[in-house]
Amino acid sequence: MPEDWHHPKGFQTCLLILYYWYTILHMKGLNLTDHSAMWTKVYEHVREKIFSGEIAPGQRLVEATVAKEIGISRTPVREAFHNLQKDGLIESIPRVGYRVLSISEEEVIQICKIREALEIIAAKWAMQRSYDTLVKELDSIIARSEKTISQSEIHSFADLDAQFHETIARLSGSSHIMEITQVMRRHMVRHRITSFLHADVFLRALDGHKLIYKAIERRDADEVERAIRYHLDLSLRDILAVAPKEETQVSGQA
Repeated sequence: MPEDWHHPKGFQTCLLILYYWYTILHMKGLNLTDHSAMWTKVYEHVREKIFSGEIAPGQRLVEATVAKEIGISRTPVREAFHNLQKDGLIESIPRVGYRVLSISEEEVIQICKIREALEIIAAKWAMQRSYDTLVKELDSIIARSEKTISQSEIHSFADLDAQFHETIARLSGSSHIMEITQVMRRHMVRHRITSFLHADVFLRALDGHKLIYKAIERRDADEVERAIRYHLDLSLRDILAVAPKEETQVSGQA
């Protein structure tokens, strides 16, 4: 595992994340009847399937199949694929077409470390700006999380896990932190949900949320920072334990 988080390669991931954020901001409110909006529709459709794990790393993407699925011509699909390739989500293979790229271990680490830094800032700002609301909402999320664990509801717990962290980002008062945090979490969601297949990961995640909550409740900024670092470090280890390595084979079609 790389120890130097300031390695120049980290800038590539930073720029990619910021580009995602920029794209999301400028996609809002589009009219889906024009050409640019049509490829945007395809882009979002395929991207969400990649983020959710419905389209797996290494899986082949076929223009005709996607066009038929959405009910449009192949031209906007081709343009969407081009933009997905620019964003580093898919790659073009000669005489094969496109396939979904894997997230390398180094990229997973970089994304988690950037997220860690942002969440520490977000938590401190949220405590200052919206303490009462923050404590109330996090307490409610933890209570609901405990219920889903008792019922072994993986996807429900994953949703609440996302809500916990997004609540901190939202109440920070920074729309920039909120947007970037959402993008990073979606980029990692397929690995995080897979890690939740292990019961002990459920419990570790919930324990981490409780540590963060208690530190926030005490208004102890230093303790909040330690709790977030501890929780996200364990999350990173759990993700790396289940994340697939770089794909070398094309697997299936979409």
